[in-house]
Amino acid sequence: MDRLFELQGDFWQAAAETLYMTSFALVLGGILGLIIGVATYATRSGGVLPNGPVYVVVNLIINFFRPIPFVIFLAVLQPFTRLVIGTGIGVTAGAFAIGIAASFAIGRIVEQHLVTVPPGVVEAARAMGAGPWRILLTVVIPEALGPLILGYTFIVVAVIDMTAMAGAIGGGGLGAFALIYGFRQFEPVVMWAAIVLIVVFVHLVQMLGTWLARRVMRR
Repeated sequence: MDRLFELQGDFWQAAAETLYMTSFALVLGGILGLIIGVATYATRSGGVLPNGPVYVVVNLIINFFRPIPFVIFLAVLQPFTRLVIGTGIGVTAGAFAIGIAASFAIGRIVEQHLVTVPPGVVEAARAMGAGPWRILLTVVIPEALGPLILGYTFIVVAVIDMTAMAGAIGGGGLGAFALIYGFRQFEPVVMWAAIVLIVVFVHLVQMLGTWLARRVMRR
């Protein structure tokens, strides 16, 4: 316990880094994932904007990048991260890499939830003269909004898990703190303090996501 008090400054800095990386990655990955997911849904056979070649390319990109282990993805993405961020190491570089990696998983989640929208709803909008983009923005996405919120909430757990691995490129965060000051220095109290705070973060986000989804689905 004494060691934890000695490290309390580093502990709270690590907590702030985890929140920063998670927020940054969720915004970046959420926007990119939404674009990827909507593109996959819209261009699939029977979609509102069917386009075979585009669907094949986007689907292939998701299937290619999504299975890559994140530690390897960090190394592969470093040249691109340097190009965009200006550096390949640090908290922001780690958050950027997490956001890109998460976007492919989010894209698949978005597609799967959009597909659950009843075809009759889309056909009704089409019969009323709505165009493809209007159907997507005012019918399909609003209809799937509740499940989408739950899907995005689920991704938070994976993103926080990625923040721990981002320590490999100097990303910091609670995961790196637990490994460096807890596990490697044989300080279980320090390690468990970081773990408990991570669990609290996840629990709070899960509660918020569930509450928002319920509000949306009760409209």
